[in-house]
Amino acid sequence: MKATGIVRRIDELGRVVIPKEIRSTLRLKSGDPLEIFTDRDELMLKKYSPIASLEKFSEGTAKSLSDLSGHIAVICDTDEVLHASGRGQRVFDGKSLSEKMEKIMLGRKSYVANLAEGGDVVPITGDGAEDITAQIIVPIVCNGDCLGAVALVSTDQGAKMEAGACKLAQLSATILANQFE
Repeated sequence: MKATGIVRRIDELGRVVIPKEIRSTLRLKSGDPLEIFTDRDELMLKKYSPIASLEKFSEGTAKSLSDLSGHIAVICDTDEVLHASGRGQRVFDGKSLSEKMEKIMLGRKSYVANLAEGGDVVPITGDGAEDITAQIIVPIVCNGDCLGAVALVSTDQGAKMEAGACKLAQLSATILANQFE
């Protein structure tokens, strides 16, 4: 844990203001849920990610999805890629999401794009280092809240996301969402 040198007082209602610089660095927005941890005399706040709490399940889902579809499978929460599986997964593992990816999730609608058909492929990660030629992105929505997304991507020239792959991604997103109902 890194000391910031910033000191804040608790008000009469038990509230503490998290400085704007720290909120920006950690990508915390108004309304984001925080998980509270204590250890003796320490208090730690962590951005809560319901999808991350299903670590083994979402990891297995990514692997199965990749095996069945033949594409790279990516499962993310609203901030970063949690699991990626398939040939070329290392480009995605643990990276922050791109702004365009975040907008798709906020829209809560599936997004399909194939370069071969002139589609506008969206970078999954903020650094955009991946060479995606086809993709489907399906938000994971539970009780109206977007918890993350399931994506299938291909880097093969001329690749297209077929209907079967789209249905697999939608099924996976639905199964993950149902874990929270």
